[in-house]
Amino acid sequence: MELTHFDQSGNALMVDVSKKADTEREATATGTIKVNEAVYQAVESRTIKKGDVLSVAATAGIMGAKKTAQLIPMCHILPLTGCRVWFEMESQQKKIHCFCAVKITGKTGVEMEALTGVSVALLTIYDMCKSLDHSMEIGEIYLCRKTGGSSGEVVNQNAGRSHLS
Repeated sequence: MELTHFDQSGNALMVDVSKKADTEREATATGTIKVNEAVYQAVESRTIKKGDVLSVAATAGIMGAKKTAQLIPMCHILPLTGCRVWFEMESQQKKIHCFCAVKITGKTGVEMEALTGVSVALLTIYDMCKSLDHSMEIGEIYLCRKTGGSSGEVVNQNAGRSHLS
């Protein structure tokens, strides 16, 4: 397999996508934050002192997706055409599942944008709730599916839940 982010001398470079055709591309990622009972109840009832945690986290996730190229060195700056962040609460396990779906018509995919969106949204939940619980655990971040480009549709077979929403 040829390494695409290095030149013949081993120097890092951003891949030149100028000759690729624009196609519709989408990606959805997910991740989870495990919290204690107090945090779970406060998020669900919207009683965290800093505000509506999930609304703020959704906004942060969208902002994070839009700034991916500023965080990941070889990512292209992309004009996203859509980004949606949503959450599912799991009361038995005291988990909050985050999903981020990103769209573009362009020359490269938006997998990193979806993954970044999830990560930033989950970090925002941690930040807003840390006064109640410093032992929250963020994890299980992965790509659920992506469409477009030369590889077409790719679905992570381990992705259950509502990753196609």
